[in-house]
Amino acid sequence: IGASGDTTNIVGTLQNNGAAVAVGGLSMADQWRLTASITGTNADITANLEQVDTTGQGTLGSAMSVSSGVFTFPSTGIYLVLANPWFSNGSDSDAQSGLSILVTTNNSSYSTVASAAAANKSGSAVNFTCPTSSLIDVTDTSNVKVKFATFSMAGTSSVFGDTSNVNYTHFTFLRLGDT
Repeated sequence: IGASGDTTNIVGTLQNNGAAVAVGGLSMADQWRLTASITGTNADITANLEQVDTTGQGTLGSAMSVSSGVFTFPSTGIYLVLANPWFSNGSDSDAQSGLSILVTTNNSSYSTVASAAAANKSGSAVNFTCPTSSLIDVTDTSNVKVKFATFSMAGTSSVFGDTSNVNYTHFTFLRLGDT
């Protein structure tokens, strides 16, 4: 296309051997799950977290790291953080369940950036998912971190976990691009 040293503008799809040339794309995808259920507690999720390792599932790029429920990003960038809790609300007519994504930008104080909750008014036990998500701008991996917390959990409400087999309550981290 053109002569050596020429600048050429291309409109449309640039192909190489019949396949589209990929530009950009995800450089990191990681998923973690809760391995034990939490019942009737309103608190940060600090334990029983594992990187998903079930046959057929995979990761892309560098993994997240976690310590006492605080997740550290492997590199700077814009990340989509998805929380997908699976709740069981007991037969109490006031049973509720909620989960929040919290972020810090100074490795100290946390703010809620996304929440999801639902209530059971049926008088019968009900299971449901209630996903939430947020875009996190990770400008400094030492200071910008996320954690997850339950709230509005009635005494009979649980967020499900599973011992290394199934993604009941799970968390997904996708690096979308540079910050």
